[in-house]
This record gives sequence, structure tokens and C-alpha cells, in this order.
Amino acid sequence: MEMLEKIDQQWLKSFHCVYENNSFKRAAEFLSLPTSNVSRHIALLEEQLDVRLFDRTTRRICATDAGEHLYLRTQPLLDKLNDALEEVTQHSREVMGQLNIVMPDSPELAKAVVSFCAQYPAISLNCETNLSPKEDLLDGFDVIVSFHRGKLEDSNWIAKEIKRWPSVVVASPKLLHTRQRPFKITDLKHVPCISSFTALKGTPWVFRNSEGELITQRVQSAFKVNSGQLAKAGALAGFGFAILPVEFCHEEIESGDLEVIELEYEPEDLVLYAFYASRKHLAKKIPAFIEHLKCQANNEASG
Repeated sequence: MEMLEKIDQQWLKSFHCVYENNSFKRAAEFLSLPTSNVSRHIALLEEQLDVRLFDRTTRRICATDAGEHLYLRTQPLLDKLNDALEEVTQHSREVMGQLNIVMPDSPELAKAVVSFCAQYPAISLNCETNLSPKEDLLDGFDVIVSFHRGKLEDSNWIAKEIKRWPSVVVASPKLLHTRQRPFKITDLKHVPCISSFTALKGTPWVFRNSEGELITQRVQSAFKVNSGQLAKAGALAGFGFAILPVEFCHEEIESGDLEVIELEYEPEDLVLYAFYASRKHLAKKIPAFIEHLKCQANNEASG
């Protein structure tokens, strides 16, 4: 009997998923299988090949030389097989299944999610609202939607930009009557500022110079919040200088309730990203959902 006849294709599929995700748990979630099944598939494959494919510890999983060799030799073959099957079934693929997402509690995002589910009734939604989720708690989620300003940290997640908001530093006339107006970003060290508590990492503030380089500036803050509404309310009350998206405070600027503070550098844009795990074969629901978010954001901007 040839070796291929002794190997179940599901064993290889589980092996590739564990290799690509560096995790039995994430592989099991992607395959919609119990973790014990995935572990069993790897054990059967190792037994049949008479070789160890992964080194396992309580903290990490690492492919052995044999595992690395098996992946590199079989991945192109499985890709070709998958492409052939995709060509045959592409016309009948649907956006369906359970979609697990984490996102901020925002009316605009809520509207986009509801319209997506209305457009694709075969989707089953599981949504957790969190402004700044921690990466070590994200296992099992398909898409993470969150706000960022400045350079993204290194991560195993792939980022897709959804929307970008130009921002300004603002302050109330009340505050400017009692505090010296800053003209350089270093002046912000000596005046009260409103910063985020956990979202956007709190401090420092991020600016961009004329060459496009990012510059950070630490600020002092006794008013830390995780809400754009609270940040604007605090600025209007004179609690401190704040960085706000222009779109979010243009009425207050026009009415004179807030003044724009001109500095030598402009604040970096606030950006909404959708993050998804690095996988070779994504369920269609994931790119469809991300594209829907982008379309909704563009429609709002043009409207």
C-alpha cells in the first residue's frame, strides 16, 4: 500500500492548520473541530510517518525539522488541490456561518453590522463590544475592529484600514484664559491634557511632521477617558487640551466653544482598522464583512 493511501487528508489539513496558527486551539477553531480531534489527527499522522512533527511545551508549539520539511513539501500540493476545488465550487459559495467579532460600541458600527447581517441572513453573529481588547484574549474571534493613532504594534493579525479621521488639538476659551496657549508640542508638557485611559495606549500623543515622520509627545493628564464623547465634554468644560477628529468637533469650533490650537506639527489621523488572523484560506464571511465596513464608512463620508 502506498503511503498516501495510509494518510487521511484530514490529518494533513489539521497539521497545516496547527503549523500556520502555531496553536492547536486556534487550528481547532478554524476547522470547527474539538481541540482533542486536532491533537488526535497530529498523533495519528506522527504515528503513521514514525516521526515527531511538533515540539510541544506549556507555552508554545514549534515545528520540528521533519514538520517543517513536511509542510514545505506538501503546502504547494494542497494549495493546487484547493485552487482546483475552489474553481469548481466558486459559483455556489455563500457568505454564511458564525461571525465572531470584537468592536467599539459605536452607533455607526452598529448600523454597519446590522446591515451586513440583513444582507447575509445565513450569518450568525457573535459580537462583543470593547474599545481596546487585549490580544491575549482574542482567541476565537474572526475580526477585531479598533481605533489607533500612529504606528501599529507588531502582531500576528493582518490590519485593513476602514476609515481615517484628520484630527486637531482643541481647547475651550475658558481654559485659554487661565493657561498659556501652547505653540509647540513640547509646550503640552506644561498644560493639562485629556488623554485616553487604555485606548490608543493613553500617552504619548502622536504627531506627524512635514516629512511624514511620526513624533510622539508625552503629556500630563488628570482626565483620562475611554470615550470620544467624554473627551469632548471635558474639553468643553475646560478640563484640558484634547486631540479630537475634526468631523467630531467642527460644530463646536464654528460656534467658538472650542478653539483649534495650531502647533508646529499636526496630530496624526485617528484610524479605524479591522484585524483578522493570518490565514491562507479565509472563510468568505471575513473579507465580505471587512469590505462591507469600508463601503459603509465611505458612504457616510460621501453623504
